Amino acid sequence: MASISGFVRNLLDRPGGVNLSPYNKIVNAAHARADRIGKLEELPEPAMDDLAEFCAVAREAADRTLGLRPYDVQLLGTLALLHGHVAEMATGEGKTLSGAMAAAGYALQGKRVHVMSVNDYLAKRDAEWMEPFYTAMGVTVGWVGQNSTREERRAAYQCDVTYGPVSEIGFDVLRDRLCTAADERIVPTPEVALIDEADSVLVDEARVPLVMAGAADAGDAVPEMAALVRTLVRGYHYEIDEGARNVYLTPKGADSVENILGVELYDENEPGTLIEVNLALHAHALLAKDVDYIVRDGRVQLINPSRGRVALLQRWPDGLQAAVEAKEALPPSEKGEILDSITIQGLIRRYPKISGMTGTAVAVSEQLGEFYGLKVAVIPPNRPCVREDEPDRIYPTVPDKDAALVEEIQRVHATGRPILIGTLDVAESENLAKLLQRRNLEPVVLNAKNDAEEAAIIARAGERDAITVSTQMAGRGTDIRLGEEVAELGGLYVIGSGRHASSRLDDQLRGRAGRQGDPGGSVFFVSTQDDLITQYVPDERPPAADPDGLVRHRRGVYLVGHAQRVAEGVNLEIHRNTWRYTRLLEHQRELILEWRDKVLSTDSAARALEKADAERWAELPEDEREERARQIVLHAIDTCWTGHLAFLTDLREGIHLRALGRMSPIDEFHREAVAEYKTLQAEIERRSLASFEEPEPDLRRPSATWTYLVQDNPFGTEWDRILKRVTSAARRG
Repeated sequence: MASISGFVRNLLDRPGGVNLSPYNKIVNAAHARADRIGKLEELPEPAMDDLAEFCAVAREAADRTLGLRPYDVQLLGTLALLHGHVAEMATGEGKTLSGAMAAAGYALQGKRVHVMSVNDYLAKRDAEWMEPFYTAMGVTVGWVGQNSTREERRAAYQCDVTYGPVSEIGFDVLRDRLCTAADERIVPTPEVALIDEADSVLVDEARVPLVMAGAADAGDAVPEMAALVRTLVRGYHYEIDEGARNVYLTPKGADSVENILGVELYDENEPGTLIEVNLALHAHALLAKDVDYIVRDGRVQLINPSRGRVALLQRWPDGLQAAVEAKEALPPSEKGEILDSITIQGLIRRYPKISGMTGTAVAVSEQLGEFYGLKVAVIPPNRPCVREDEPDRIYPTVPDKDAALVEEIQRVHATGRPILIGTLDVAESENLAKLLQRRNLEPVVLNAKNDAEEAAIIARAGERDAITVSTQMAGRGTDIRLGEEVAELGGLYVIGSGRHASSRLDDQLRGRAGRQGDPGGSVFFVSTQDDLITQYVPDERPPAADPDGLVRHRRGVYLVGHAQRVAEGVNLEIHRNTWRYTRLLEHQRELILEWRDKVLSTDSAARALEKADAERWAELPEDEREERARQIVLHAIDTCWTGHLAFLTDLREGIHLRALGRMSPIDEFHREAVAEYKTLQAEIERRSLASFEEPEPDLRRPSATWTYLVQDNPFGTEWDRILKRVTSAARRG
């Protein structure tokens, strides 16, 4: 009866959850074999059809090589990963070792495994840390990073298990896409993707496009537009919508701009000026320095909103990137023709087997199921969590909140208890540090400006008297261990300076305290003027504060939670909408790559051109025919695919206007994209034959290529914005 009630509770409490009962039986069976395995001088290679034997051998191998004997819950996590699930394991519960055991298990099944992390540091650290374990299991391991050479990459991908940042593996896939000889390719056929920080990669960054570009030239600088929009006044010349995702000129603003520039902004035949003004206005009004980006080494560097770090390879679409550079009086960065691109979601879905691990998966179980067909296995902690999570402290204004926050930090610091404060952005972290310094407190600040020092900073955050201020704790990858006497003081005290747009980020911050049964505490300070509330529930009237300044009315708690749920809903819909548009492109990309791989690996190009023009074929030297045909067809495929991507980009920009004619934009996009793709094969064949018949065909390729990530335009397309203005005007009329 108890087992039945436990099973029911498992289903009710864990949305999208996996029943752990079968895995518990395997772990118990592994216990029974521990003594026998432990007495062996050499560990056997386990047969993967006996998972209990595998668990027993893996546990012993980890103990002997790393000095880490996996807990039962780590074996549960390993089994969940081996069955293609996302394992939710709390911070400090040993996800790295669970992932390594699962990767070894897949490798012993004869499958090549890519362990995807969120940055270079974690990929290198984990591969080198786990290497003795892999060696003991008879498995080879390597890693790739941003600075790896091509030969280092080739060697890493030949290993049974390869660690790497998800973006870097994606870039290698794109680089292979440009190879003109079969032996130049380095990334093997995708088999298993095991993803660390799975919710961040699979949900938060899923729609980020990875781009391969070529034929670089300077971007378009618009310094005069940047100067112009600085003179405009919010509420008079322009308005910002309730979600702070759109800014638009008022009629008075449009008149002022037209008078200054001496142009007609809404001339359908000359849309360029309107686009430049709007981009400059977006850069001015919606993108804030030290919040959305920093300026370092003379360049605009984006801040990843889900991690609080600099996204080294990330940029906005060319026009918006140039507008921000002009705003900061910087020279425009290079831009060029997109040769190929793939979203992170498209990259991950190439793998027949996907699994992952994170501390916060249940909250996104719906998305994991919808977009990847994944279920969540909630792994219990090795020791019960005794962290004390206090209710939010809600204040009416931001200054009230900041004052109370500083008072609380000073009060707790006086006891010696270490404090970790999580802020929402760089500007907030630096402002808080200044407020604390005025009280003669010296915090250590970790933000996007010094993220290279993060491991050392985080490692010291649990020491007595420590005050650490950090933007985002997701994916930091370093445990916070308590210093001497800190447990007696109550453990690490985590303070959030505001609620994030995602509850998962709040949970990740809280999870830094209470590791492995340690004592700890957490609390969030919130203002009803915080961006979360003013952006997502602007029409809600917050309750009044009590005489002591705190908002205690239950409606205050509801308001914060409601705003967070609205924000999560908005982001989910953005994800869904992006995938609706990119899913067809990913399918077309698979088809074109199948054709390209066939040309690269066989004589299909030679046979096709010989059949098309036998006379020309006979004229060519016999030892040159096949390779010449291959290069001609590859060039035609690549050139036509680049043109197809440009066509789809232009189509996406204007497709929303179809809604004015009561047509479905997504249906119209699919209809035209499919029709255009159907002409692609004929165009490739036409160009191939034309080049084949030329004495010296022009097969030049870009003189330079580079890779980068595109920060999905947070404001929608230009036509999105025009459509919104039109429909808003119609409603007012």
